[in-house]
Amino acid sequence: MNSKNKILIHACCGVCFSYPLIALRELGFEPVVYFFNSNIYPESEFERRYLELEKYCAKNNVELIKESYSHDDFLSRVRGYENLPEKSDRCKKCFYYRLKATVNKALELKIDKITTTLSVSPHKVSKDIFEMGRLAVLGTNIEFMEFDFKKHDGFKKTSKIAYDFGMYRQKYCGCEFSIKPAKSS
Repeated sequence: MNSKNKILIHACCGVCFSYPLIALRELGFEPVVYFFNSNIYPESEFERRYLELEKYCAKNNVELIKESYSHDDFLSRVRGYENLPEKSDRCKKCFYYRLKATVNKALELKIDKITTTLSVSPHKVSKDIFEMGRLAVLGTNIEFMEFDFKKHDGFKKTSKIAYDFGMYRQKYCGCEFSIKPAKSS
């Protein structure tokens, strides 16, 4: 496959990347995975999600790029929005932060298309993800590809692949603000 078919895909974990990999390859793309997720808390969770993604990429012969963990940088981006619920402007700020970093990496790598696995989750608003993706590419020659991976049973497919592969499945989005307190009995 030539470099014209390359697409840089931001991925938050192996589970969320599993079905999008298949979908992108069926469309003729050669995905390069970008793990930029300083929103994940704590750092041990960041590493655990990365290791699952690394195993899946190795099994499927996919190039994987990991950025270092900088949670304080993420916190500075969402300051003032910490108490907002899921699917709020806090999440949009997080999407933009990660997608802008993906744009910058694509420019560095000379890849002209990006996308993200974030849209595979039924807990994320694809319209908000796409809005932030379009903002992130403004003023660049990078194209943000709006793939809503949850459509056509995408989440069901990604869940089955993850189960069959024996992947670790996290119980929250990633940031400390998305961790639900345990219910007392």
